[in-house]
Amino acid sequence: MARRGAYAKGVAKREEILERALDVIAREGYRGASVKELAEAVGLSQAGLLHYFDSKDELFTAILRKRDEVDSRRFGDIDEEVTRERLREGFVGIVRHNSEVPGLVQLFSRLAVEAGDAEHPAHEYFVERSARLREMFTGVFAREQQSGGPAAGVDPETLARIVQAVSDGLQLQWLQDPSVDMAAAVDAVFDLLEVGIARPGTNQSDCIGAR
Repeated sequence: MARRGAYAKGVAKREEILERALDVIAREGYRGASVKELAEAVGLSQAGLLHYFDSKDELFTAILRKRDEVDSRRFGDIDEEVTRERLREGFVGIVRHNSEVPGLVQLFSRLAVEAGDAEHPAHEYFVERSARLREMFTGVFAREQQSGGPAAGVDPETLARIVQAVSDGLQLQWLQDPSVDMAAAVDAVFDLLEVGIARPGTNQSDCIGAR
């Protein structure tokens, strides 16, 4: 019973660390969020903090997982069964919220590059996250293409990769130039999907009229 109680306390402390870390990084930025500062925020030494994680990279990866969990609660669960309108609303909402937490966007973008190394602790997280995102979009696009849209005739998974690439690329542009409106740009991509993509021999005005 004592071991079970200690385990529960350990899980609770780990959750506290991740939730506080989200606040610290969102406020101070990635560069300002050292292990020392994160440890102080939860009343631990650096060694005490890393007792709950294998390394600094493991800690930062867990922080991103926690961010995804919090975003899911805030904007609602989105899966391949939702409508395109609901998908658009939730996804654009998350992108808009990202502009309010630059430190977390910095962390995501930095780890995304480093995770290109298959040995990096965040590698599995990014591979799984990207696959889930594409599966979600692909399912919605494929189902709605059966009724003629969006962009009927274009492979749904290709459309999913395009939306993902636009979102990730906009984050890099925004980090370099905060005047970039990421949410508006992503929303515009959905507008383009609503209009449809003209195929060879198709009159674009016909596509617009069919909207």
